[in-house]
Amino acid sequence: MARIAVRQSPPPAGRRHPLVAAAMVLPLAIVLAVVIGGVDAVVTQASSVAGMLGR
Repeated sequence: MARIAVRQSPPPAGRRHPLVAAAMVLPLAIVLAVVIGGVDAVVTQASSVAGMLGR
């Protein structure tokens, strides 16, 4: 009697830990913010909100 080898597929990939996902995305997000000028916009908005709050 011949035995037939059955190949099993690899287990499905699990979900990434949120910190791993953030570590993968943050460098690209920072580069895009600097290139597009998003950093200046965020600083401007933050200072405007702080001025409205009286700080």
